[in-house]
Amino acid sequence: MARPRIVIVGAGFAGFETARTLSRLARGGADIVLLNPTDYFLYLPLLPEVAAGILEPRRVSVSLAGALPDVQVILGEADGFDFTERRVSYVDPDGEKRSLGYHRLVIAAGSVNKLLPVPGVTENAHGFRGIPEALYLRDHITRQIEMADTASSPAEQAARTTFVVVGAGYTGTEVAAQGVLFTEQLTRHRPQLRGMPRWLLIDTAERVLPSLDQRLAAAADDVLRRRGIEVLLQTSVKEAGAEGVRLSNGEFVATRSLIWCVGVRPDPLVADIGLEVKQGRLVVDEFLNVPGLPDVYAAGDAAAVPDLTRPGEITGMTAQHATRQGKTVAQNIAASYGQGRRRPYKHHDLGFVVDLGGLDSAANPVGVPLKGLPAKVVTRGYHLLSMPGNRIRVAADWLLDAVLPRQGVQLGLVPPTAVPLDSAVPGKPLDSDMPGTAGGKPES
Repeated sequence: MARPRIVIVGAGFAGFETARTLSRLARGGADIVLLNPTDYFLYLPLLPEVAAGILEPRRVSVSLAGALPDVQVILGEADGFDFTERRVSYVDPDGEKRSLGYHRLVIAAGSVNKLLPVPGVTENAHGFRGIPEALYLRDHITRQIEMADTASSPAEQAARTTFVVVGAGYTGTEVAAQGVLFTEQLTRHRPQLRGMPRWLLIDTAERVLPSLDQRLAAAADDVLRRRGIEVLLQTSVKEAGAEGVRLSNGEFVATRSLIWCVGVRPDPLVADIGLEVKQGRLVVDEFLNVPGLPDVYAAGDAAAVPDLTRPGEITGMTAQHATRQGKTVAQNIAASYGQGRRRPYKHHDLGFVVDLGGLDSAANPVGVPLKGLPAKVVTRGYHLLSMPGNRIRVAADWLLDAVLPRQGVQLGLVPPTAVPLDSAVPGKPLDSDMPGTAGGKPES
Protein backbone atom coordinates (compact mmCIF):
# COMPACT_ATOMS: atom_id res chain seq x y z
CA MET A 1 0.00 0.00 0.00
CA ALA A 2 1.30 3.47 -0.88
CA ARG A 3 2.28 5.72 1.99
CA PRO A 4 -0.88 7.65 2.95
CA ARG A 5 -1.00 11.25 1.79
CA ILE A 6 -3.60 13.48 3.42
CA VAL A 7 -4.13 16.91 1.87
CA ILE A 8 -5.84 19.64 3.89
CA VAL A 9 -7.08 22.73 2.06
CA GLY A 10 -7.11 25.76 4.35
CA ALA A 11 -5.30 26.56 7.61
CA GLY A 12 -8.08 28.25 9.53
CA PHE A 13 -9.37 26.83 12.80
CA ALA A 14 -10.69 23.63 11.18
CA GLY A 15 -7.74 22.99 8.87
CA PHE A 16 -5.13 23.81 11.49
CA GLU A 17 -6.68 21.52 14.10
CA THR A 18 -7.06 18.72 11.53
CA ALA A 19 -3.36 18.95 10.68
CA ARG A 20 -2.27 19.16 14.30
CA THR A 21 -4.36 16.19 15.43
CA LEU A 22 -3.40 14.07 12.41
CA SER A 23 0.31 14.72 12.92
CA ARG A 24 -0.04 13.48 16.49
CA LEU A 25 -2.05 10.40 15.50
CA ALA A 26 0.08 9.49 12.46
CA ARG A 27 3.42 9.66 14.34
CA GLY A 28 5.29 10.02 11.09
CA GLY A 29 3.41 7.23 9.33
CA ALA A 30 1.69 9.48 6.78
CA ASP A 31 2.42 12.51 4.62
CA ILE A 32 0.26 15.36 5.87
CA VAL A 33 0.11 18.31 3.47
CA LEU A 34 -1.46 21.66 4.34
CA LEU A 35 -2.31 23.93 1.40
CA ASN A 36 -2.85 27.56 2.38
CA PRO A 37 -2.32 31.03 0.82
CA THR A 38 -0.29 32.22 3.84
CA ASP A 39 2.36 30.59 6.03
CA TYR A 40 0.54 31.34 9.28
CA PHE A 41 -2.54 30.43 11.27
CA LEU A 42 -4.54 33.56 12.10
CA TYR A 43 -6.16 33.71 15.54
CA LEU A 44 -9.18 35.72 14.40
CA PRO A 45 -10.80 36.47 17.80
CA LEU A 46 -7.98 38.88 18.68
CA LEU A 47 -8.04 40.74 15.38
CA PRO A 48 -10.07 43.68 16.82
CA GLU A 49 -7.19 44.27 19.25
CA VAL A 50 -4.79 44.53 16.30
CA ALA A 51 -7.04 47.16 14.71
CA ALA A 52 -7.20 49.05 18.01
CA GLY A 53 -3.42 49.16 18.43
CA ILE A 54 -3.27 46.81 21.44
CA LEU A 55 -1.59 43.85 19.76
CA GLU A 56 0.98 43.76 17.01
CA PRO A 57 -0.10 41.66 13.98
CA ARG A 58 2.58 39.00 14.48
CA ARG A 59 1.08 38.21 17.87
CA VAL A 60 -2.04 36.73 16.28
CA SER A 61 -0.13 35.08 13.41
CA VAL A 62 1.20 31.67 14.42
CA SER A 63 3.84 30.16 12.13
CA LEU A 64 2.53 26.96 10.51
CA ALA A 65 6.04 25.56 10.16
CA GLY A 66 6.77 26.24 13.82
CA ALA A 67 3.47 24.95 15.19
CA LEU A 68 3.23 21.93 12.84
CA PRO A 69 6.79 20.61 12.38
CA ASP A 70 5.62 17.25 10.98
CA VAL A 71 3.29 18.81 8.39
CA GLN A 72 4.35 19.91 4.90
CA VAL A 73 3.05 23.44 4.28
CA ILE A 74 2.53 24.38 0.63
CA LEU A 75 1.75 28.00 -0.21
CA GLY A 76 -1.04 28.34 -2.74
CA GLU A 77 -4.73 28.89 -3.28
CA ALA A 78 -6.86 25.93 -4.29
CA ASP A 79 -8.96 26.54 -7.41
CA GLY A 80 -10.35 23.11 -8.33
CA PHE A 81 -10.70 19.44 -7.50
CA ASP A 82 -10.63 16.25 -9.57
CA PHE A 83 -12.28 13.65 -7.37
CA THR A 84 -11.84 10.89 -9.95
CA GLU A 85 -8.08 11.35 -10.24
CA ARG A 86 -7.83 12.44 -6.60
CA ARG A 87 -6.04 15.69 -7.30
CA VAL A 88 -6.26 19.27 -6.02
CA SER A 89 -5.28 22.08 -8.40
CA TYR A 90 -3.93 25.33 -7.01
CA VAL A 91 -2.14 28.54 -7.91
CA ASP A 92 1.16 29.22 -6.15
CA PRO A 93 2.34 32.70 -5.03
CA ASP A 94 4.09 33.21 -8.39
CA GLY A 95 0.85 32.60 -10.28
CA GLU A 96 1.88 29.16 -11.52
CA LYS A 97 -0.77 26.43 -11.85
CA ARG A 98 0.10 23.28 -9.92
CA SER A 99 -1.64 20.20 -8.54
CA LEU A 100 -1.42 17.75 -5.64
CA GLY A 101 -2.44 14.12 -5.40
CA TYR A 102 -4.14 12.76 -2.28
CA HIS A 103 -5.45 9.60 -0.63
CA ARG A 104 -7.62 11.56 1.80
CA LEU A 105 -8.78 15.15 1.28
CA VAL A 106 -10.07 17.65 3.83
CA ILE A 107 -11.76 20.79 2.49
CA ALA A 108 -11.54 23.50 5.14
CA ALA A 109 -11.44 26.57 2.92
CA GLY A 110 -13.12 28.81 5.52
CA SER A 111 -15.13 31.92 4.76
CA VAL A 112 -14.99 35.44 3.33
CA ASN A 113 -16.85 38.71 3.94
CA LYS A 114 -20.59 38.39 3.51
CA LEU A 115 -21.86 40.83 0.89
CA LEU A 116 -25.37 42.20 0.47
CA PRO A 117 -26.87 44.10 -2.48
CA VAL A 118 -26.58 47.56 -0.91
CA PRO A 119 -25.59 50.32 -3.37
CA GLY A 120 -22.13 51.73 -2.71
CA VAL A 121 -21.06 49.29 0.01
CA THR A 122 -18.50 47.39 -2.05
CA GLU A 123 -16.80 50.64 -3.06
CA ASN A 124 -16.92 52.47 0.27
CA ALA A 125 -16.89 49.96 3.15
CA HIS A 126 -13.93 48.36 4.91
CA GLY A 127 -14.16 44.64 5.64
CA PHE A 128 -12.67 42.84 8.61
CA ARG A 129 -11.44 39.31 7.93
CA GLY A 130 -7.64 39.36 8.02
CA ILE A 131 -4.45 41.11 9.07
CA PRO A 132 -4.28 43.45 6.04
CA GLU A 133 -7.80 44.71 6.83
CA ALA A 134 -7.01 45.15 10.53
CA LEU A 135 -3.81 47.07 9.77
CA TYR A 136 -5.57 49.19 7.18
CA LEU A 137 -8.38 49.98 9.63
CA ARG A 138 -5.89 50.98 12.33
CA ASP A 139 -4.19 53.36 9.91
CA HIS A 140 -7.53 54.63 8.61
CA ILE A 141 -8.90 55.48 12.06
CA THR A 142 -5.64 57.21 12.99
CA ARG A 143 -5.63 59.13 9.72
CA GLN A 144 -9.21 60.35 10.15
CA ILE A 145 -8.48 61.69 13.61
CA GLU A 146 -5.31 63.43 12.39
CA MET A 147 -7.13 64.96 9.41
CA ALA A 148 -10.06 66.03 11.58
CA ASP A 149 -7.60 68.00 13.71
CA THR A 150 -6.83 70.22 10.71
CA ALA A 151 -10.22 70.07 8.97
CA SER A 152 -11.36 73.19 7.14
CA SER A 153 -14.93 73.11 8.49
CA PRO A 154 -16.92 71.76 11.45
CA ALA A 155 -18.88 69.53 9.05
CA GLU A 156 -15.73 67.87 7.74
CA GLN A 157 -14.42 67.51 11.26
CA ALA A 158 -17.62 65.77 12.38
CA ALA A 159 -17.61 63.43 9.37
CA ARG A 160 -14.02 62.38 9.94
CA THR A 161 -14.67 61.64 13.61
CA THR A 162 -17.77 59.54 12.90
CA PHE A 163 -17.33 55.76 12.59
CA VAL A 164 -20.15 53.44 11.49
CA VAL A 165 -19.90 49.72 12.25
CA VAL A 166 -22.48 47.56 10.47
CA GLY A 167 -23.26 44.25 12.14
CA ALA A 168 -23.67 43.78 15.90
CA GLY A 169 -22.49 40.18 15.96
CA TYR A 170 -19.33 38.98 17.67
CA THR A 171 -16.86 40.89 15.47
CA GLY A 172 -18.84 44.12 15.04
CA THR A 173 -19.51 44.43 18.77
CA GLU A 174 -15.83 43.99 19.63
CA VAL A 175 -14.67 46.36 16.86
CA ALA A 176 -16.99 49.12 18.11
CA ALA A 177 -16.13 48.53 21.77
CA GLN A 178 -12.38 48.56 21.12
CA GLY A 179 -12.63 51.36 18.54
CA VAL A 180 -14.19 53.92 20.84
CA LEU A 181 -11.39 53.40 23.38
CA PHE A 182 -8.82 53.75 20.59
CA THR A 183 -10.22 57.09 19.41
CA GLU A 184 -10.27 58.32 23.01
CA GLN A 185 -6.54 57.62 23.15
CA LEU A 186 -5.94 59.32 19.79
CA THR A 187 -7.75 62.50 20.85
CA ARG A 188 -6.18 62.71 24.31
CA HIS A 189 -3.59 65.25 23.11
CA ARG A 190 -5.95 67.01 20.71
CA PRO A 191 -8.11 69.28 22.92
CA GLN A 192 -10.43 70.44 20.13
CA LEU A 193 -11.33 66.84 19.26
CA ARG A 194 -11.70 65.50 22.77
CA GLY A 195 -15.16 63.95 23.18
CA MET A 196 -15.96 64.39 19.47
CA PRO A 197 -15.54 60.84 18.07
CA ARG A 198 -18.93 59.32 17.37
CA TRP A 199 -19.38 55.56 17.02
CA LEU A 200 -22.52 53.90 15.67
CA LEU A 201 -23.28 50.16 15.76
CA ILE A 202 -26.04 49.13 13.36
CA ASP A 203 -27.92 45.85 13.02
CA THR A 204 -31.32 44.65 11.81
CA ALA A 205 -31.60 42.33 14.82
CA GLU A 206 -33.54 43.19 17.97
CA ARG A 207 -30.41 43.08 20.15
CA VAL A 208 -26.64 43.00 19.92
CA LEU A 209 -25.00 39.57 19.75
CA PRO A 210 -28.28 38.04 18.54
CA SER A 211 -26.87 34.50 18.34
CA LEU A 212 -25.51 34.48 21.89
CA ASP A 213 -27.04 34.17 25.34
CA GLN A 214 -29.47 36.97 26.24
CA ARG A 215 -27.57 37.79 29.44
CA LEU A 216 -24.30 38.03 27.54
CA ALA A 217 -25.91 40.37 25.02
CA ALA A 218 -27.41 42.56 27.74
CA ALA A 219 -24.05 42.93 29.49
CA ALA A 220 -22.34 43.88 26.22
CA ASP A 221 -25.11 46.32 25.29
CA ASP A 222 -24.77 48.06 28.66
CA VAL A 223 -21.01 48.55 28.16
CA LEU A 224 -21.47 49.88 24.63
CA ARG A 225 -24.07 52.44 25.63
CA ARG A 226 -22.10 53.57 28.70
CA ARG A 227 -19.20 54.38 26.41
CA GLY A 228 -21.43 56.55 24.26
CA ILE A 229 -21.76 54.19 21.30
CA GLU A 230 -25.05 54.70 19.48
CA VAL A 231 -26.60 51.24 19.12
CA LEU A 232 -29.18 51.36 16.32
CA LEU A 233 -31.12 48.10 16.23
CA GLN A 234 -33.70 47.01 13.65
CA THR A 235 -31.88 49.40 11.32
CA SER A 236 -30.00 48.79 8.10
CA VAL A 237 -27.84 50.65 5.60
CA LYS A 238 -29.78 51.50 2.45
CA GLU A 239 -27.04 53.27 0.53
CA ALA A 240 -23.38 54.12 1.02
CA GLY A 241 -21.29 56.83 -0.58
CA ALA A 242 -17.98 58.62 -0.21
CA GLU A 243 -19.62 61.27 1.98
CA GLY A 244 -21.67 59.01 4.26
CA VAL A 245 -24.46 56.44 4.56
CA ARG A 246 -28.23 56.55 4.31
CA LEU A 247 -29.98 54.43 6.95
CA SER A 248 -33.33 52.65 6.75
CA ASN A 249 -34.79 55.14 9.26
CA GLY A 250 -34.14 57.93 6.76
CA GLU A 251 -31.17 59.43 8.58
CA PHE A 252 -28.06 60.39 6.62
CA VAL A 253 -24.86 59.94 8.61
CA ALA A 254 -21.89 61.89 7.28
CA THR A 255 -18.82 59.70 7.69
CA ARG A 256 -15.61 58.62 6.00
CA SER A 257 -15.58 55.29 7.87
CA LEU A 258 -17.98 52.44 7.10
CA ILE A 259 -16.79 49.22 8.77
CA TRP A 260 -18.49 46.09 7.39
CA CYS A 261 -18.96 43.30 9.95
CA VAL A 262 -22.31 41.83 8.88
CA GLY A 263 -21.03 38.28 8.87
CA VAL A 264 -19.32 35.73 6.71
CA ARG A 265 -20.15 33.34 3.89
CA PRO A 266 -18.38 30.20 2.74
CA ASP A 267 -15.39 30.67 0.46
CA PRO A 268 -16.67 30.93 -3.16
CA LEU A 269 -14.48 27.92 -3.98
CA VAL A 270 -17.11 25.69 -2.33
CA ALA A 271 -19.86 26.70 -4.77
CA ASP A 272 -17.64 25.84 -7.74
CA ILE A 273 -16.79 22.30 -6.65
CA GLY A 274 -19.89 20.84 -8.27
CA LEU A 275 -21.07 18.99 -5.17
CA GLU A 276 -24.27 19.47 -3.18
CA VAL A 277 -24.34 22.55 -0.96
CA LYS A 278 -26.66 23.80 1.74
CA GLN A 279 -26.74 27.50 2.60
CA GLY A 280 -23.63 27.82 0.45
CA ARG A 281 -21.76 25.17 2.45
CA LEU A 282 -20.65 21.72 1.33
CA VAL A 283 -23.05 18.99 2.47
CA VAL A 284 -21.45 16.36 4.73
CA ASP A 285 -22.79 13.63 7.00
CA GLU A 286 -22.40 13.48 10.78
CA PHE A 287 -18.93 11.97 10.29
CA LEU A 288 -17.91 15.06 8.21
CA ASN A 289 -17.68 12.85 5.14
CA VAL A 290 -18.91 14.08 1.74
CA PRO A 291 -21.70 11.70 0.60
CA GLY A 292 -20.57 9.48 -2.27
CA LEU A 293 -16.89 10.39 -1.80
CA PRO A 294 -15.55 8.27 1.09
CA ASP A 295 -12.07 9.80 0.83
CA VAL A 296 -13.26 13.43 0.96
CA TYR A 297 -14.11 15.32 4.14
CA ALA A 298 -15.09 18.90 4.90
CA ALA A 299 -15.13 20.95 8.11
CA GLY A 300 -15.49 24.47 9.47
CA ASP A 301 -17.26 27.32 7.70
CA ALA A 302 -17.05 25.50 4.35
CA ALA A 303 -19.13 22.52 5.59
CA ALA A 304 -22.83 22.15 6.34
CA VAL A 305 -22.33 19.85 9.33
CA PRO A 306 -25.55 18.39 10.80
CA ASP A 307 -26.18 19.64 14.33
CA LEU A 308 -27.06 16.45 16.22
CA THR A 309 -28.23 18.53 19.20
CA ARG A 310 -30.80 20.31 17.00
CA PRO A 311 -32.17 17.87 14.41
CA GLY A 312 -32.68 19.40 10.97
CA GLU A 313 -30.23 22.26 11.54
CA ILE A 314 -26.55 22.70 10.71
CA THR A 315 -23.81 23.93 13.02
CA GLY A 316 -22.97 27.62 13.15
CA MET A 317 -19.97 29.23 11.50
CA THR A 318 -17.89 29.70 14.65
CA ALA A 319 -14.29 29.03 15.64
CA GLN A 320 -15.48 26.74 18.42
CA HIS A 321 -17.28 24.47 15.96
CA ALA A 322 -14.44 24.60 13.44
CA THR A 323 -11.78 23.58 15.95
CA ARG A 324 -13.74 20.61 17.23
CA GLN A 325 -14.75 19.54 13.75
CA GLY A 326 -11.09 19.57 12.73
CA LYS A 327 -10.26 17.22 15.57
CA THR A 328 -13.17 14.92 14.65
CA VAL A 329 -12.12 14.84 10.98
CA ALA A 330 -8.58 13.86 11.96
CA GLN A 331 -9.82 11.06 14.20
CA ASN A 332 -12.16 9.74 11.52
CA ILE A 333 -9.41 9.77 8.91
CA ALA A 334 -7.19 7.83 11.31
CA ALA A 335 -10.09 5.40 11.79
CA SER A 336 -10.29 4.92 8.02
CA TYR A 337 -6.75 3.50 8.25
CA GLY A 338 -7.69 1.20 11.13
CA GLN A 339 -6.61 3.41 14.03
CA GLY A 340 -9.53 3.80 16.41
CA ARG A 341 -13.13 4.09 15.30
CA ARG A 342 -14.93 6.91 13.59
CA ARG A 343 -17.24 9.09 15.60
CA PRO A 344 -20.04 11.51 14.66
CA TYR A 345 -19.57 15.18 15.41
CA LYS A 346 -21.73 16.24 18.34
CA HIS A 347 -21.20 19.68 19.77
CA HIS A 348 -21.69 20.66 23.42
CA ASP A 349 -21.59 24.41 23.87
CA LEU A 350 -18.99 25.55 26.43
CA GLY A 351 -20.08 29.18 26.21
CA PHE A 352 -18.68 32.30 24.58
CA VAL A 353 -16.46 35.20 25.54
CA VAL A 354 -16.63 38.78 24.24
CA ASP A 355 -13.76 41.18 24.94
CA LEU A 356 -15.07 44.74 25.14
CA GLY A 357 -11.77 46.46 25.83
CA GLY A 358 -10.49 48.08 29.01
CA LEU A 359 -11.59 46.06 32.03
CA ASP A 360 -14.89 45.08 30.42
CA SER A 361 -15.85 41.71 28.99
CA ALA A 362 -18.87 39.44 28.90
CA ALA A 363 -18.60 35.67 29.19
CA ASN A 364 -20.71 32.62 29.97
CA PRO A 365 -18.30 29.74 30.60
CA VAL A 366 -20.31 26.49 30.84
CA GLY A 367 -23.46 28.61 31.05
CA VAL A 368 -22.40 30.81 34.00
CA PRO A 369 -22.97 34.49 33.07
CA LEU A 370 -20.10 36.84 33.98
CA LYS A 371 -19.34 40.48 33.29
CA GLY A 372 -16.77 43.06 34.24
CA LEU A 373 -13.39 42.04 35.68
CA PRO A 374 -14.26 38.35 36.33
CA ALA A 375 -15.36 38.02 32.71
CA LYS A 376 -12.16 39.77 31.61
CA VAL A 377 -10.02 37.22 33.44
CA VAL A 378 -11.98 34.34 31.89
CA THR A 379 -11.86 35.91 28.42
CA ARG A 380 -8.13 36.49 28.35
CA GLY A 381 -7.43 33.14 29.96
CA TYR A 382 -9.54 31.43 27.32
CA HIS A 383 -7.71 33.17 24.47
CA LEU A 384 -4.29 32.33 25.87
CA LEU A 385 -5.26 28.67 26.26
CA SER A 386 -6.81 28.54 22.77
CA MET A 387 -3.86 30.09 20.94
CA PRO A 388 -1.43 27.51 19.54
CA GLY A 389 1.53 29.87 20.02
CA ASN A 390 2.72 33.41 20.87
CA ARG A 391 1.09 33.29 24.30
CA ILE A 392 3.88 35.09 26.16
CA ARG A 393 4.10 37.79 23.48
CA VAL A 394 0.35 38.37 23.60
CA ALA A 395 0.36 38.58 27.41
CA ALA A 396 3.29 41.02 27.24
CA ASP A 397 1.39 43.28 24.81
CA TRP A 398 -1.62 43.24 27.13
CA LEU A 399 0.57 44.21 30.07
CA LEU A 400 2.20 47.04 28.14
CA ASP A 401 -1.19 48.35 27.03
CA ALA A 402 -2.32 48.44 30.65
CA VAL A 403 0.57 50.66 31.77
CA LEU A 404 1.57 52.65 28.68
CA PRO A 405 -0.37 54.83 26.20
CA ARG A 406 -0.85 53.42 22.71
CA GLN A 407 1.22 54.69 19.82
CA GLY A 408 -1.17 56.46 17.46
CA VAL A 409 0.84 56.55 14.26
CA GLN A 410 0.15 55.45 10.70
CA LEU A 411 2.39 52.74 9.29
CA GLY A 412 1.13 53.03 5.71
CA LEU A 413 1.77 49.35 5.01
CA VAL A 414 -1.60 48.50 3.45
CA PRO A 415 -3.10 50.68 0.69
CA PRO A 416 -6.90 50.72 0.17
CA THR A 417 -6.54 48.78 -3.09
CA ALA A 418 -5.06 45.83 -1.17
CA VAL A 419 -8.19 45.30 0.94
CA PRO A 420 -11.23 45.26 -1.37
CA LEU A 421 -14.44 44.36 0.42
CA ASP A 422 -15.54 42.06 -2.40
CA SER A 423 -13.37 38.99 -1.92
CA ALA A 424 -15.54 36.87 -4.19
CA VAL A 425 -14.42 35.38 -7.46
CA PRO A 426 -14.31 38.16 -10.10
CA GLY A 427 -17.48 38.28 -12.12
CA LYS A 428 -19.61 36.57 -9.50
CA PRO A 429 -22.75 38.42 -8.33
CA LEU A 430 -23.16 39.62 -4.77
CA ASP A 431 -25.27 37.72 -2.27
CA SER A 432 -28.56 39.06 -3.61
CA ASP A 433 -30.08 35.61 -3.22
CA MET A 434 -29.32 35.49 0.49
CA PRO A 435 -31.88 36.63 3.07
CA GLY A 436 -31.49 39.70 5.23
CA THR A 437 -30.37 43.28 4.75
CA ALA A 438 -27.26 45.15 5.76
CA GLY A 439 -26.54 44.63 9.41
CA GLY A 440 -28.31 41.29 9.47
CA LYS A 441 -26.92 37.92 10.44
CA PRO A 442 -24.25 37.33 13.09
CA GLU A 443 -20.90 35.84 12.25
CA SER A 444 -18.25 33.63 13.74
